[in-house]
Amino acid sequence: MNILGLNAYHGDVSAALVRDGQLVAAVEEERYRRIKHVAGFPSQAMRACLEMGGITPADIDVFAVSRDPRAHLLRKAWFLLRHRPKGTVSARARNMASLRALPTTIADALGLDEARVRPRTRFVEHHPAHLASAAFVSPFDEAAICAIDGFGDFVSTSWGRVTGSRLSVEGHVFFPHSLGLLYLAITQYLGFPHYGDEFKVMGLAPYGEPRYTSEIASLVHLRDDGGFELDLSYFRHWSEGVAMTWEDGEPKLGPVFTPRLETLLGPARRRDEPVGAVHEAIAASLQVAYERAAMHVLRRVQTTTGSTRLCLAGGCAMNSVANGKIREQTDFRDVFIQPASGDNGTALGAAFYAWNHLEGRPRGFVMEHGYWGPSFSDDAIAAALDAEHASIDQRGCTRRLWTDDDALDDWTAAQIADGRVVGWFQGRMEWGSRALGNRSIIADPRRADMREIINTRIKFRERFRPFAPSVLEEALDEYFVGAVPDPFMLQVYPVRPDKRAIVPAITHVDGSGRLQTVSVRSNPRYYSVIKAFARLSGVPMLLNTSFNENEPIVLTPAQALDCFLRTSMDVLVIGRHVLERARVPAPTVGAQTARMEV
Repeated sequence: MNILGLNAYHGDVSAALVRDGQLVAAVEEERYRRIKHVAGFPSQAMRACLEMGGITPADIDVFAVSRDPRAHLLRKAWFLLRHRPKGTVSARARNMASLRALPTTIADALGLDEARVRPRTRFVEHHPAHLASAAFVSPFDEAAICAIDGFGDFVSTSWGRVTGSRLSVEGHVFFPHSLGLLYLAITQYLGFPHYGDEFKVMGLAPYGEPRYTSEIASLVHLRDDGGFELDLSYFRHWSEGVAMTWEDGEPKLGPVFTPRLETLLGPARRRDEPVGAVHEAIAASLQVAYERAAMHVLRRVQTTTGSTRLCLAGGCAMNSVANGKIREQTDFRDVFIQPASGDNGTALGAAFYAWNHLEGRPRGFVMEHGYWGPSFSDDAIAAALDAEHASIDQRGCTRRLWTDDDALDDWTAAQIADGRVVGWFQGRMEWGSRALGNRSIIADPRRADMREIINTRIKFRERFRPFAPSVLEEALDEYFVGAVPDPFMLQVYPVRPDKRAIVPAITHVDGSGRLQTVSVRSNPRYYSVIKAFARLSGVPMLLNTSFNENEPIVLTPAQALDCFLRTSMDVLVIGRHVLERARVPAPTVGAQTARMEV
């Protein structure tokens, strides 16, 4: 049975193909459209999944959509009648109309008869799709489950348990109360207006002292039943309405906070205003307040389920700083989070919900790595390089083809040890927002100046943004305190104090690192190049950041080449092909900050 999971007409639209209970492919539309977090319909991602699966549209047995227009209708109607929010009804009605028309849209996109698609379409409520995305691909047969999100189908937070192939949802927090919305409001207040900018605030937080924790914590009332309520006088999403764009292109949300927030915290930061100490303090305070509320929810989930295993999902499960504290601050001992825990992951969840929960099929899949996108042959890579030979020659790059992978890995490690920044493009593209060693920019973690070099010469982004360490799994305890293996780069732990001076480029200002453990099981090729670097340097890790420059992570060889040529990367290793720039004196750090996105 082929099940195609779809996240449509929301942010981060995506598709995932499950065949007889095994994941075959999972991709996000943004990698094809080249628009971050793109909304609308995932037509290209859907076709890519079919291509990777080697099937035709007629081979699809179930189309599982991670929204349900019928969910919580009475609660929605009651809320509208009671509060009569301004300006949101028409936008939500358009979105619901797009969802109801999905069988027609799918049929048109795939050249099928709508009469074939409609009876095969299953609408899976948003939060059960979130929960399934972690529960049904985890290694746990029984576990507590929790999703903490913005909103989807009128729910922001849900919890319960998984037992075999069955999910039971035992608690909800409904619209208009949401921890995701709290984080969004302060993110917008701090002058980061784009959809998905919350991760910037998480990176900024360690620079500040949490002097405003009591003020921000006052926006959330924690209930004895494990739920919470926002002080709605600080938020406009429930009464005045918020402009939203979900239909096509970049998702956009208007301001969600009211002027009362500025009365509480002072004037909001403008986008063109420098980030100062007060903004750092507010970011730090938000992170503390969020963690307090999230742990309140999780402690209740643990108590009510009695489980020491947790499957966590939802957009807030991307808060890797909080994730690293779950075992410290709750009684959960094992935590599983799959790499696309946000709305992109609901396509995965809808597909497995249809297979396991609706079809009642036994579980037989565990997600042990995140490489579920397309790959490209060396012939395809050579063709992309040939097409741009003039640009390659113009920039003085030398080109070389290697025939021995081990020798190439040794050579690459030597370039990194010599201070060069390498674009690394190998194998299948990653699923989720983290580059996990197949579409990565890699560098020497020992160089104290490397973070600033990459931020200002290559990434053109804010200087406070950290970089991740990719560490050999067997060396985890040697470099991190209290850490557990995580191949998906979704947990932050303290770097051991005696190691911080050794790997300053991946050590954040608070002494932490958002780690990715690399094993022969998860990624043998990436493991090989890290191992080669360890033999040269004695340090079993590399600095890892996503292969992009203010755009979605590169998907194709052509996109990787374009990013390499327009930035100051030194080396591109793309399959077995290598491009190398001539060695020139590095420009003054900060000389190109005018291109930096804020």
